Amino acid sequence: MYFCPQKYSGKRMAKNQTLLLNEFTLLGLTDNADNEIILFVFFLVVYLITVVGNSLMVITITLSSALHSPMYFFLRNLSIVDMCYSTSTVPKLLLDFLSDVKRISFFGCVAQLYSFISFGGIECVLLAAMAGDRYVAICMPLQYTEVMSWKTCTVLATVCWIVGLLNSLAHTVFTFRLPFCRSRSLHHFFCDIPPLLALSCADTTVNEVVVYTAGGSVIIGSFMLTILSYIFIVKSILKIKTATGRWKAFSTCASHLTVVILYYGTIVFIYIRPTSTYSLDQDRIVPVLYGIITPMLNPIIYSLRNKEVHGALTKLIIRKKLLW
Repeated sequence: MYFCPQKYSGKRMAKNQTLLLNEFTLLGLTDNADNEIILFVFFLVVYLITVVGNSLMVITITLSSALHSPMYFFLRNLSIVDMCYSTSTVPKLLLDFLSDVKRISFFGCVAQLYSFISFGGIECVLLAAMAGDRYVAICMPLQYTEVMSWKTCTVLATVCWIVGLLNSLAHTVFTFRLPFCRSRSLHHFFCDIPPLLALSCADTTVNEVVVYTAGGSVIIGSFMLTILSYIFIVKSILKIKTATGRWKAFSTCASHLTVVILYYGTIVFIYIRPTSTYSLDQDRIVPVLYGIITPMLNPIIYSLRNKEVHGALTKLIIRKKLLW
């Protein structure tokens, strides 16, 4: 019995090639190794703030009876979505900062794309539902309790989740039916539609149609419903006679409107345009805004500056100390 180095080497090379065909290489946010440690610390802090801030919102709203209202019901859903949204990309990004070779398996890439698009879609529709809640509160204050019943809120939240999950399923199926024969190196820090389409050597017309129809319907549809709600809200606010009353009414919507502009603006810039205009160097930075930074800011913008949340959180802390 003897050892055949050529045969063994050939089998090992074939195995390595098979493994390479079943995974992608993520090129990340930077090519400078010195910047990776700085970025690791930055994104770790951002992720911790995101998880802690949104977790506090979920716990506070759940345990405080004073916050059992439609607005905070949607905020709790938003906090859950934001934690999942950030978790779909940041842990893998942090791991890659510490790795020499940034790889992700084929099925890992499928799971990451599906989860990222899912939670992004859910957030789009959820922001529209929250705008509708503010519309009823300001334009129909006397009917608010009747219109925004718990049954209505539950149905709206369920619709948000179903729409987001089905929309992502369509994108994922049509993206990964393509052959990726140009390269296995994704010019991005996570598996996203534009860089995956750039790797395909097949015609991506059908995928562009799916992006425009399915993705466009969710993004633009939710955005238009939000804008329509605010048109009626502004009309109602302008009818208020006192400046103090107008400012008080508008202040309840200002934070939501700020996040809507930031969130929808970056998403439209990335997805609702032809693939011929994609700039992969630029586009890998923009998702950081709506996929990582916005989930961190949401509990601050929406809730942590809210006196009702402050009061509820203070009561929970005091109650906890008394139990100890």
